[in-house]
Amino acid sequence: MRVLVQRVSSAAVSVDGRVVGAIRPDGQGLLAFVGVTHTDDADTARRLAEKLWNLRILADERSAADVDAPILVVSQFTLYADTAKGRRPSWNAAAPGGVAEPLVAAFAEALRGLGAHVQTGVFGANMQVELVNDGPVTVFLEL
Repeated sequence: MRVLVQRVSSAAVSVDGRVVGAIRPDGQGLLAFVGVTHTDDADTARRLAEKLWNLRILADERSAADVDAPILVVSQFTLYADTAKGRRPSWNAAAPGGVAEPLVAAFAEALRGLGAHVQTGVFGANMQVELVNDGPVTVFLEL
């Protein structure tokens, strides 16, 4: 499982012109793009959620847990793109939807279980994501 996390001052995800998830924190929040591979399981999702929740990338080296920062979770299989050969990415390392969807949901639920205010996109949908990257700060997490 991979998460590309961005510190944001606002973020929203829309499907067919309708906002389905948004965070507009008073201070800072996090946008987490989540990719799943074939070997991931519920424990991977839980451990990565804990890592994200406690990651000290907000102002004054604080974490989302420290300041109760909201998190927008968006599934993104393209985090497992393989561009080593040719000009067309391979998606073979990305788990199929039937495997990935429940694990992205488990990741969001694990964050909620830790106390996070979580919004999500729609798995498998063509989503438009708007964000204001704060810093900019972008970090890649993987277990």
